Amino acid sequence: MHILLLKTSSLGDVIHNLPVVSDLRRSFPDAGIDWCVEENFADIPRLHPAVGEVIPIAIRRWRRQLGRTATWQELRDFRQRLRARTYDYILDTQGLVKSALVSRLANGRRLGYAAEAAREPLAARFYDDTFVIPRNVHAVQRNRWLAAAAFDYPVDLPLEYGISPPVMDVGWLPNGPVAVLLTATSRDDKLWDESHWCALGRELLRSGVTSILPTGNARERERAERIAAAVTGAIVAPPLGLRELAALLARASVAIGVDTGLAHLAAALRVPVIALYVATDPALTGVFGNGFVRNLGNSGAPPEPAAVIAAAERALCR
Repeated sequence: MHILLLKTSSLGDVIHNLPVVSDLRRSFPDAGIDWCVEENFADIPRLHPAVGEVIPIAIRRWRRQLGRTATWQELRDFRQRLRARTYDYILDTQGLVKSALVSRLANGRRLGYAAEAAREPLAARFYDDTFVIPRNVHAVQRNRWLAAAAFDYPVDLPLEYGISPPVMDVGWLPNGPVAVLLTATSRDDKLWDESHWCALGRELLRSGVTSILPTGNARERERAERIAAAVTGAIVAPPLGLRELAALLARASVAIGVDTGLAHLAAALRVPVIALYVATDPALTGVFGNGFVRNLGNSGAPPEPAAVIAAAERALCR
């Protein structure tokens, strides 16, 4: 049996789909499992040993460059690569019209959410078989329950993300325990106050823990540098890709971050993680895992530094 998974974006959503791969591998040890994913997140499925071919798609970039001849050539090449193999099943756990349309480009029986369960009900029209999955459960559970219904295996398999960090040199890190502080996110209203990060960093320093601040762009770097300037010994990380970030997170004694996909990556790697929610509700999309996992705050109710410091102390004492 050969299966194609469709979960293209965003980073957190892609990470939430990793347990589906683990469940499929346990249920069908000889099955081939491929994954179609946005090019920027392709390194995440590659961390799972059960994923065969990773097929990158570039919907976000193509939308911005439809006037270029090269874009249409890339689209033709993508379609050719997607159709190079006939799949027994194509499982779309995204539940969006865009992902459902991609499923129509591939050869195989298409499986997905029923209209009343999909994020975009119209998507259900493009599937051959659909399944009603509760909407009021965590995204990880929804993905796993959809796969279990589609392939008729138990829904109560142990949770396993199934990934390991790449073996990479992170020689720029200091000796001793480090905390990775994920201060950046996609929306300004999700940010935690800079003064809070400074207070947290100083408290970590008193415990002998060095703060490491990754960034993704110039604006995030400026913010991280301001925080690092107020916390003795704190380090703003050099530019890192997803593989390097996974290796960094795996070295951490604790990861503390706002509502960002990297916090989910820490949970998937079984790194103690504390996620801070300022403008969103963690009930359905908070960090989720088997290790030390804490979701603090809620929409309109950001966590106080004292609560975060207390959680960090518990994580470090494990």
